[in-house]
Amino acid sequence: MIRSLYIRVVLTFLVSVIAGTIISFFVSTMIFEDQLNENAQINLRNFGQDVVQIYKILPLNEAESFVSGMKLLNSYHIRIYEATGQFKSYGKLNGHKSATVTKEQLKKVIDGGVVQDNPNGIATVLLGLPVKTEMGTKAMFLETLSPPSASFVVNWASIFATCSLIAGSIIILVASIYLVRPIKKLTKATKRIAAGDFNVKLNIKQTGELGTLARSFEEMMHDLQQLEQMRREFVTNVSHEVQSPLTSISGYAQALKQVNLSEQERSRYLEIIIAEAKRMSKMSDNLLKLSMLESQSQQPRLSTLSLDEQIRRVIVTLQPQWSARNIHFELDLQAVKVLADHDQLNQVWTNILSNGIKFSKDGGVIHVSTKQDIKNVTIRISDTGIGIPLEDQKRIFERFFKSDRSHSRKYDGSGMGLAIVKQIVSLHQGDIRVESEPGQGTTFIVTLPITPPTE
Repeated sequence: MIRSLYIRVVLTFLVSVIAGTIISFFVSTMIFEDQLNENAQINLRNFGQDVVQIYKILPLNEAESFVSGMKLLNSYHIRIYEATGQFKSYGKLNGHKSATVTKEQLKKVIDGGVVQDNPNGIATVLLGLPVKTEMGTKAMFLETLSPPSASFVVNWASIFATCSLIAGSIIILVASIYLVRPIKKLTKATKRIAAGDFNVKLNIKQTGELGTLARSFEEMMHDLQQLEQMRREFVTNVSHEVQSPLTSISGYAQALKQVNLSEQERSRYLEIIIAEAKRMSKMSDNLLKLSMLESQSQQPRLSTLSLDEQIRRVIVTLQPQWSARNIHFELDLQAVKVLADHDQLNQVWTNILSNGIKFSKDGGVIHVSTKQDIKNVTIRISDTGIGIPLEDQKRIFERFFKSDRSHSRKYDGSGMGLAIVKQIVSLHQGDIRVESEPGQGTTFIVTLPITPPTE
């Protein structure tokens, strides 16, 4: 099997051109065969009638002498038969094979009839006419040799087909190079991407299917590059998040081996080890939760719940975090009931509010409001914290992305909380977006349908 696309394109074209040329030649021959034969018959009939008139007017010897010197014998061959079957021919065959005259044809012409036949195909005619002389009726058979018009048509058609095939082959050979070149570029680019090199420029400016494919490939390459960057950041973040508690656990475990430790120090070391273990457990739990949400193996368990009451309960649950830093809440919650998964939405409000508390200044204020229309309910959660840079706002819902990385040691977290929020909101056919300015705080706007559409 031929693997090269270039060779397949060329061979396909050549086979198509050759087959089309042959078919066209035979079809055109069939179409014009009757017309060419008719033209040849008319010319031959006129010539034959002239010869009959010569034999009718002139004596036999003079007629034979006159006919034998005619220039038209270069295109026609004449045979004059006696009733016995003997004949006398006029003109040179020049390699042309004369048509066979049957006894039936000879008898028919001797009896005064006319014979007309096409023994050798296109533009070849055998014509039999009776010739009356003073020696009695004879049978004259005329046939065309190589009609100039038919020969010209056949030669012209052959040369035209050959030139078309050669010219078309050259054109397709050149055109195929430009046709296959973008595909070769895509193949090379694929191999480079597979090797981890995403800095590939295709420079394919074609339109149509190949251009669309090239642009789609470039978009895919850009997405893969972003994904690879996210993967590297994830490895870095997870390595840091895991290494930090492991180092603490290992260090304090080693410290516990000391004999001269006081009970107070021993208790404090154990508390640190337990806290770090919980931190690792929470990160592992978030990873598992996000994986399940993204694979959609954990579909929402829908039930009717009071949204305003749920948000209030989450705020009460987080009281140890915000009361210790003297952070206040301003609530403008309408009584709204939605059809949603209670636990998943609980996670949404917990993650967003925890972020608001974490990044707010001591003594700050967090505003929470809801607004309902016919189909949706909009929840706005605003804090007065450090804010999010504009370039990071588009990426804060990506997995493992941490905004304001200079504060990553000050603020705990693995960058998965908002990715979980985004996935849960999407599973509820809702939408979440952010509005923020550095130093001015951040507002998360969640829009949920009151009754999510069924699948």
